[in-house]
Amino acid sequence: MPPVPVSTLEPEGPIVSRRPLAILAAAVLAAASLTACGGSDDPSGGSGRTLTYWASNQGGSLEADKQILQPELDRFAQQTGIRVTVEVVPWSDLLNRLLTAATSGQGPDVVNIGNTWSASLQATGALVEFDDATLAKVGGRDRFVPAALAAAGAPGRPPAAVPLYSLAYALYYNKKAFADAGITAPPTTWEQVAEVGRKLTGGGRWGLAVEGANPSENAHHAFTFSQQYGGAWFDDAGKPTFDTPQNVAAVKRYVDLMATDRIVNPSNAEYAQNQSVSDFANGRAAMLLWQAAGANLASQNMPADAYGVAPVPFPANPPAGGRKVNSMVAGINMAVFKHSKNTDAALQFVKFMTSDAEQVTLNKAYGSLPSVTTVAGDPAFGAPEQKVLRETLATTAAPLPQVPQESTFETLVGTAIKELFADAASGRPVTEDSVRQKLGKAQQQMR
Repeated sequence: MPPVPVSTLEPEGPIVSRRPLAILAAAVLAAASLTACGGSDDPSGGSGRTLTYWASNQGGSLEADKQILQPELDRFAQQTGIRVTVEVVPWSDLLNRLLTAATSGQGPDVVNIGNTWSASLQATGALVEFDDATLAKVGGRDRFVPAALAAAGAPGRPPAAVPLYSLAYALYYNKKAFADAGITAPPTTWEQVAEVGRKLTGGGRWGLAVEGANPSENAHHAFTFSQQYGGAWFDDAGKPTFDTPQNVAAVKRYVDLMATDRIVNPSNAEYAQNQSVSDFANGRAAMLLWQAAGANLASQNMPADAYGVAPVPFPANPPAGGRKVNSMVAGINMAVFKHSKNTDAALQFVKFMTSDAEQVTLNKAYGSLPSVTTVAGDPAFGAPEQKVLRETLATTAAPLPQVPQESTFETLVGTAIKELFADAASGRPVTEDSVRQKLGKAQQQMR
């Protein structure tokens, strides 16, 4: 999920302007100092018997992730003698901490990264690249789902990570709330979302929940809406195109779910820690847009038969140039820092986490899809939720631009949308001009 980044650092090539990355690098270092960096933490003096691992928050809470991961880490230690100490990092902190570790040369050995950040982090030069020889150490290139591996680094470069969990967005809806309102099928267009959302809003419940204060989540939806409206966030030369008419219309359509349609609780403008999932699980919202929410919902005692899962909607009348895209190619990748004194042990750990057994265990626990081809047909991934996610990834998902400024895009555009949701929540009008101004400001900050 979705996920609150600040991009930094100079890209290694001449594709894009270096100024915003360098400025943000200094800002991240100043703000975060070295509090996020713990080094390899190996009491044996770097002999490779201890690894430090930053895992992303995939489940209902940080503690839930620890409970899922620790038995697997213990199993790895039993098999190899290599101990792994894990810290589960919330999405709101993860990218800033990764960038601080990259610029300081201090931090963990192995990390989870959102796949959209792959090219940005690769541009720092801080990650081990998975060329064919390195990929061979973790099972080989052919082992990984091609689309997932393609979202693991900049085009024309070896991947900077390998895929761990594969995800896509879907529309989750409360079956009882729909039935009580006389709604017989999930909406397939945004116009229908607004219509049924109004029927579902009232009595302490809202039609839809969103994470309005989460820049990454906002940017993901901005990308999808832009695709549907015929827009793009970068041109072929890698220059930002944030304030085009298509992007303005796309972002306004998303924010209007609160501002105009009034099917989103204004309090959602402050949501950045998966509160929208909790609202859906606890009946305070009837619909949710999320990546593989099932495991999170189960942890909050919402049974699988209480909700349905459908593809993310499209516009009823797509504008000229609109694309049939309703999700980013989402997923979590696993990377190794070059500063690790335990690279061989780290690669052993990556191989373990992407092994058949672990791919089934972990992706089943999180409701995501395997990143390796060998277990794609496992019955564990045959539930209705996974079928929708798999079909979306195969037919109507598109990757975010793998350019070095991608994480800067998430921060700047995602924050602009956060501000627009705040305007909507406080009753200030969200107009095409106000959207254009905020996107234009974000674009200026990229230069």
